[in-house]
Amino acid sequence: MPLPNGCSINAESCERDEDAKALIGSERAPPQCCSTRLNLAVLMFLGFTVVYGLRVNLSVAMVAMVNTTELSVDGNTSAAPACPLPPDSGNSSEAPQQPEGTPQYLWDSETQGWLLGAFFFGYLCTQIPGGYLAGHYGGSRFLGVGVLGTAVLTLLTPLAAGWGSSWLFALRALEGFGEGVTYPAMMAMWARWAPPLERSRLMTLSGSGGSFGAFVALPLTGLISEKLGWPAVFYLCGGAGCLWAVFWFSFVSDDPRTHRRISKEERDYIINSIGPQGTGHGWSVPLLSMVLSGPLWAIIITQMCSNWTFYTLLTSLPTYMNHVLHFDLQSNGFLSALPYLGNLLMALLSGVAADYLMERKVFSTTTVRKLFTFIGLLLPAVFLVPVSYVGCGHVLIVTFLTLCNSLVGTSSAGVFINQIDIAPRYAGFLLGITNTFGTIPGIMAPIVTGYFTEDRSLQGWRKVFWVAAGINVGGAIFYTVFGSGRIQPWADTETEEEEPEQPGRTGAR
Repeated sequence: MPLPNGCSINAESCERDEDAKALIGSERAPPQCCSTRLNLAVLMFLGFTVVYGLRVNLSVAMVAMVNTTELSVDGNTSAAPACPLPPDSGNSSEAPQQPEGTPQYLWDSETQGWLLGAFFFGYLCTQIPGGYLAGHYGGSRFLGVGVLGTAVLTLLTPLAAGWGSSWLFALRALEGFGEGVTYPAMMAMWARWAPPLERSRLMTLSGSGGSFGAFVALPLTGLISEKLGWPAVFYLCGGAGCLWAVFWFSFVSDDPRTHRRISKEERDYIINSIGPQGTGHGWSVPLLSMVLSGPLWAIIITQMCSNWTFYTLLTSLPTYMNHVLHFDLQSNGFLSALPYLGNLLMALLSGVAADYLMERKVFSTTTVRKLFTFIGLLLPAVFLVPVSYVGCGHVLIVTFLTLCNSLVGTSSAGVFINQIDIAPRYAGFLLGITNTFGTIPGIMAPIVTGYFTEDRSLQGWRKVFWVAAGINVGGAIFYTVFGSGRIQPWADTETEEEEPEQPGRTGAR
């Protein structure tokens, strides 16, 4: 929506001295409480809770699925324990007892690494196509079908595991294929639904469902595995995804213009505040300009760096808790989940703080994104390195890991929503691009972790944590130098181009 001075509400500023002017002029924002946009954020939050439940359930269930006793007899895990076994015989690193008739498998550390990384092979394939189609058609159907399809495939996990590790690998890759469209679809929807001054909190609320999903799924997976057997984990997670899809398709619309229950006041506010950037991008996109865009590459590189640490902890933390610290399955699940509660809280607080800083004109959009990204990458690295140097001190290890993963949530208000700053209209497509690159660590991190930790030694895990910390620091520096919060010239729309040019203008149609 062009402002009287020729700026766009999506622009960071026309001139530096105009940063103090309100982005939406005198138009009053309808309250968020009980609003349609907030309801959408909550439903997305629940959807990504399911998404991450479907993604991480194998990480904990793997402990119950693998017969470590037989592996030890075969000599594949004959190394002495890195930490002494606790005196309580019920708290050992052996595979927990399962209900009678529950199968267990002889998968070595390398096979487990490949199975944990299999999801991301499929996840890579649908990010860009999903973002492109969601930007053109709207994201609701892609997000809904992505979650529903993944949930249905999850129900088949016990069957695939019984057929062999190759079948399970293929099934997990198919689950990733279905789930790959979900985050680009979310971004495409917020490009049409999120007013600029509410982007940070709405998007961090919806996206933090992933952290909540990990927080809930990890301990529940351990409990269900012990009480009902590991196959029940996949039946319950798959059923939850199918149930969520019913509500999603019943209550969600791609665009505030077509929503049946939104108030006129809220619809007009959203449409006027976003302007024509809130419409689909059509079939053509400026690919060459995107490839040559420095700020886009800053997002790509930084997300890859941050995701290496995130996925290392997401997929391998239960294994570390079991093989090194010897927590039983229920304690393993709870302690592996604890860092994600902190991540959830930090993401929500960061979203509110980021919007406040921009609304009050304390910092520009670029400065806010860089600040939260730097904190969200550097400080986790500071707390990750000591984990491997405190020996077998359970309390210190859990404390450092919780602080590390909690602070990662700060970057949710930084680089992880930066696509909608630099090109709102193409946000879904850009997120597909950045997430495609950002998924590569999801494939590599479990495999590298499995390679480093074949002997289950503290030295091996020390390498894992040092590599992750070093990559994080590199990402923090790179984004601080090259990141931006300004709309890029190639993201300008035709209407803006037809209007008189203003100095420093980076607005949208």
